[in-house]
Amino acid sequence: MEDDTERVWLVERTYSDDEQNLIILVYATPDGKQYFRKERALTSFTDMRDTTAALDVDPDNLGAVEDEAERKQYAAEAKRMAETHAQDDPI
Repeated sequence: MEDDTERVWLVERTYSDDEQNLIILVYATPDGKQYFRKERALTSFTDMRDTTAALDVDPDNLGAVEDEAERKQYAAEAKRMAETHAQDDPI
């Protein structure tokens, strides 16, 4: 990990209700205080891009997790992912 990036772990994957074929990936810092949201459009049923366990992102691209319960949930899931997966593991 480079000094100017923050490692975030996959904590949530949902399918958009508003957009067809859109997957929303949420990654969070280990303390659950910040998150990174990534949207991925599936272009076909054969679209096989890997989703990795963690990403290194620019801190300027992180949002604050305001809800205390959500912060705890994200922290617990980020910890679980970090303990059971390498950063580049496909999930």
